[in-house]
Amino acid sequence: MVPKDTAKGIDYATTKHTELMAKRQKYCPDQLLNDPLLNKGSAFTQKERDAFGLNGLLPYHVSTMEEQLRRRYANFSAQKGAVAKYTFLSALQNRNEVLFYRLVQEHIEEMLPLVYTPTVGEVSTHFSVLYKEHRGVYISYPHKDKMKEIIRSLKKEVQVIVVTDGERILGLGDLGVGGMAIPLGKLILYTLFGGIHPGKTLPVFLDVGTNNETLLNDPLYMGWRHKRIQGKEYELFVNQFIKEIKKKYPRVLLQWEDFAKPHAKPLLEKYRGKICSFNDDIQGTAAVVLSAILTGVKAKNETFEEQRIVIFGGGGAGLGIAHYIAAYSKHIYIVDRHGLITTKLKEADKEQKKFAQKWNDKDTSLFNVIAQVKPHILIGVSGQANSFSKEMIQEMAKHVERPIIFPLSNPNSCCEAVPADLMEWTKGKAIIATGSPFEGISQCNNVYIFPGVGLGVIASGATVVTDSLFYKAAEVLSEYAPMLRTNGALFPHFKQLRAICKHIAVAVAQTAQAEGNAKKMTPEETMQAVENAMWEPKYITNAEL
Repeated sequence: MVPKDTAKGIDYATTKHTELMAKRQKYCPDQLLNDPLLNKGSAFTQKERDAFGLNGLLPYHVSTMEEQLRRRYANFSAQKGAVAKYTFLSALQNRNEVLFYRLVQEHIEEMLPLVYTPTVGEVSTHFSVLYKEHRGVYISYPHKDKMKEIIRSLKKEVQVIVVTDGERILGLGDLGVGGMAIPLGKLILYTLFGGIHPGKTLPVFLDVGTNNETLLNDPLYMGWRHKRIQGKEYELFVNQFIKEIKKKYPRVLLQWEDFAKPHAKPLLEKYRGKICSFNDDIQGTAAVVLSAILTGVKAKNETFEEQRIVIFGGGGAGLGIAHYIAAYSKHIYIVDRHGLITTKLKEADKEQKKFAQKWNDKDTSLFNVIAQVKPHILIGVSGQANSFSKEMIQEMAKHVERPIIFPLSNPNSCCEAVPADLMEWTKGKAIIATGSPFEGISQCNNVYIFPGVGLGVIASGATVVTDSLFYKAAEVLSEYAPMLRTNGALFPHFKQLRAICKHIAVAVAQTAQAEGNAKKMTPEETMQAVENAMWEPKYITNAEL
């Protein structure tokens, strides 16, 4: 019998398919066809059909992968609307992962916005209605006494975990169990670009309730219908999770994802030394923004040190960006919901106060800050749509020849400004990147950073994820910016990203070694370790049986 699926990533996913198939004398054909990591569908050869009792369960014709890809793309193209296409791709992933990853790889520019932002935002919002196939692990607070049992029953080998509690999903807020769509999407990107074996990834949702009244009153809501637990209860629950995960997977890389500001930084600081972990919203976002700024400043033939920077949004992402760029420039002004973070602002928290500015004017609005500071760079991570007005941008453009403007809130509905407007208001001179896809505009997407960092950590066996790894990743990514060679974009095409992630991973691994957090290797050994860690979506051949 083919082993039982325990978490849609299954123990035998980590065994070479050739070894599994060679050893199995008895098996269940239906399970073989229904397992996404082993299923080849119509591509099973006649020899394989004879060996595994598949005759009669498949159409007569043996398809090549190229034929399968043409069929699937034709079916994909027939779907109407982004969510329908997401659902189609998700079903393919749950049926045949090799084919899914090959299809998305070959149509990456078209399909990436569907398997992740912005479509994943809509999927998160309607998760309970769209839910079809089990994938990942849900650990609910009412089951806290069963957590050890739940985690012990999971597959034997996991390299990457992405975990969320669903409280701050993109710019959409508390979506409860709908937040699971984010770890699912992030792990697809780990495999697509970082080459992490899909069977060695694990999406986790910590269901601690929701404060979203719409969800609490929705009879179809699939999560725990209860107000979010807070304080000590929350801390003990998360601590229990980390304790059990660390026992099960002592060398796993854990990514904190979409935790709200009161929890995001404290959890990162508390656990980054106890389990190899990072927060993508804080560190990944900061690194990709840093890379874009490095590129933009180089393109303008200016120095980073002279740049005056205004960040609109003082949450986890905004503060993360501020901390990273503080290594390059001291002229940082953060505007939050209370206005500019000043030394007099009583509402500022501990992290915000690190960037507090002396400010005598009573007017601390974003417009007045722009008028007085005359920033070279304006970054939006507020989640407030259209908050960059025409008057603000034109005021900025009065004083800076080529303003750098990054409206990064996503999905598109939360973007601080539409790129077309920014180009019009600056007479085409602005250097722009957005958080979600807009045609013809660079997307300041964390996917440029975290898969390469993750691959480097895994390949090197690094025990801790330091900020230095993200600084290095940002610098390497900037080297590949088309803008530095032509009048191109701030970021390379997604088609190039898998190869770039390999270079980021090597640099990250070498940095971890230099810091004493990974075993020393020669450059050749490091490159080989990175290449060995990368999975390729391809079927085994008859010769391998």
